[in-house]
Amino acid sequence: MAGQLLNPNLLLAVPLAPLAGAAIAGLLGTQFLGNLVGRKTSHTATILGVLIAFILSVQTLLAVMDGATFNGTIYNWMTIGTLKMEVGFQIDSLSAMMMCVVTFVSLMVHIYTIGYMKDDEGYNRFFAYISLFTFSMLMLVMANNFLQLFFGWEAVGLVSYLLIGFWYQRPTAIVANMKAFLVNRVGDFGFILGIGLLLAYAGTMNYQEVFAKKDELALLTMPGTDWALLTVACICLFIGAMGKSAQFPLHVWLPDSMEGPTPISALIHAATMVTAGIFMVSRMSPLFELSDTALSFILVIGSITALFMGFLGIIQNDIKRVVAYSTLSQLGYMTVALGSSAYSVAVFHLMTHAFFKALLFLGAGSVIIGMHHDQDIRNMGGLRKYMPITWITSLIGSLALIGTPLFSGFYSKDSIIEAVEATHIWGAGFAQFAVLAGVFVTAFYSFRMYFLVFHGKERFGQAHANGHDDHHAPKAAHGAHGDAHDDHHEEEEDDHGHHGLEPGQKPHESPFVVWFPLVMLAIPSLIIGYLTIGPMLHGDFFKGVIFVGENHPAMEELSHEFHGAMAMAIHGLSTAPFWLALSGVVAAYYCYMVNPRVPAWFFAKFHAIHTLLDNKYYMDKFNEVVFAGGARLLGNGLWNFGDKKLIDGFVVNGSAKVVAWLSSLSRVLQTGYIYHYAFVMILGVLGFLIYFLPFWPAK
Repeated sequence: MAGQLLNPNLLLAVPLAPLAGAAIAGLLGTQFLGNLVGRKTSHTATILGVLIAFILSVQTLLAVMDGATFNGTIYNWMTIGTLKMEVGFQIDSLSAMMMCVVTFVSLMVHIYTIGYMKDDEGYNRFFAYISLFTFSMLMLVMANNFLQLFFGWEAVGLVSYLLIGFWYQRPTAIVANMKAFLVNRVGDFGFILGIGLLLAYAGTMNYQEVFAKKDELALLTMPGTDWALLTVACICLFIGAMGKSAQFPLHVWLPDSMEGPTPISALIHAATMVTAGIFMVSRMSPLFELSDTALSFILVIGSITALFMGFLGIIQNDIKRVVAYSTLSQLGYMTVALGSSAYSVAVFHLMTHAFFKALLFLGAGSVIIGMHHDQDIRNMGGLRKYMPITWITSLIGSLALIGTPLFSGFYSKDSIIEAVEATHIWGAGFAQFAVLAGVFVTAFYSFRMYFLVFHGKERFGQAHANGHDDHHAPKAAHGAHGDAHDDHHEEEEDDHGHHGLEPGQKPHESPFVVWFPLVMLAIPSLIIGYLTIGPMLHGDFFKGVIFVGENHPAMEELSHEFHGAMAMAIHGLSTAPFWLALSGVVAAYYCYMVNPRVPAWFFAKFHAIHTLLDNKYYMDKFNEVVFAGGARLLGNGLWNFGDKKLIDGFVVNGSAKVVAWLSSLSRVLQTGYIYHYAFVMILGVLGFLIYFLPFWPAK
């Protein structure tokens, strides 16, 4: 198999199969073409499309592991001079692994959606969107050039806009999807600048051709400055990643994206859109390795996100928002790994995180179904005995998230912490503190949610006064954050004033189509790290795909200390991250199961800090005042001066006044008498003779 080329037609079928499913559901299954097919046809077509993509992706990965590759053009769109704009695939271990992760998680989300969205009027439309989302992400990860990368990049942004605002009747959903769209445009502006710089100086958009010129590019500076060209280009590319992968300060869109249905929360936040930035930087490792300045920038941004977004998870009461802030924090960990030149570790954590985070989101959705669409964890408790499958799978996801030895998250998270300790670029000291402190914070907010939902006294089926002992901020109205998506539940809210179980009602386990994906995601959350850490981090899996410079020793030191997955797990029991995670779990248990007065005391004692966290560090307020306010001020100025005075007043009305003035003068001369006109003609001829007299030839 070594050296064999993969079949381009089979590769093309991977993204086209979900696209075909999306077309069937989106065109034939909606009012667009008159609802020609029903719900069963729509979900069957989309699930079949993603299943085909998953099977082909697994075959591709197996072939790549045997030495097969593909890097070529599928379709030549246009040629401008020497610049070729084309659709092409680069299939290697990195893209093949991403294809498998994207298609598997998407397949589970598709199956889950049958149960979760069964009463929603937009059922077919939702299936069309999530299949289109899968197509967009596959085009992104399979690309071999910046043009196709940018197409996939923008396509996932567009479809996420449609999905976050899926329930477009809600004002909160419209605000959330517009926020996501605008924040991503900020990042994408930097991204396209980075692509433009590389195109201008390398003369090509093909990855391998740009990488071949990296040493020449490393010698160049930005015109008129002493800034290294590659540093500027890499930072611009990473600004794009900051938007897509929700890094501080472009993180503000991600928590609000919870306004979309739960299945899309799992798809956006686990395997697709938010991991696009991590994948892109890993793919561009030959360029980023040549700029320590860019790597330091990445390291510091990732550290801030990993630590400070975790703090926000502690005070959330909406079950989906706790998991959302967890996603932000874990994306910070991946970014820290990128800044440490441990690209393979970042991608490894991307993979393990995709499984357990999708599991946690879908588990949260299962809880929401059981609670009749009440999302406030203060109204839950004791669900373990009513929803055993949801309970055990959520526990597995939580244990993987906090880095419990032998679980998948342990191998990737501990590898990130070790990589940071072996890093010596600027910002590494702060990064070490952030990733270690983040371990305790992650364990605390994860098990705070777990204990409040699945253990303790039953707080559902009561008149909700929100007098929970932790005295957190008043819960958001369920009309804003509850997944009330069908007519029945909307009527329920109107009749009773809130979602949730009525007195005497008990939760129930979700149907098979909901809990089956939970079980399937729980399996890799348990074992995938143990099985793959050897080849992915310390073997040849990424050889020739991810590049690390000799001056960045983190991966070399990790490999030197690695003595097998089991040995790493046993050693992990004696390391600081394990004890910090255990301390977080114990602290959460004590605060919310044993002595609820402790959170109340903290709230009373540190009310200012709670207010700061509750307002999300006032980032939204800052953006509203500085950027939105500045834009309004600029807009008003341009309107008042530029539009009203300059264009309307001077150009339009001014020109009209000049014409009117000239007309008033000419009106005086237009008398209607022939002798007046004859006199003017004589004056004209006389003036003509006088003007040209010096040029007449002398006799």
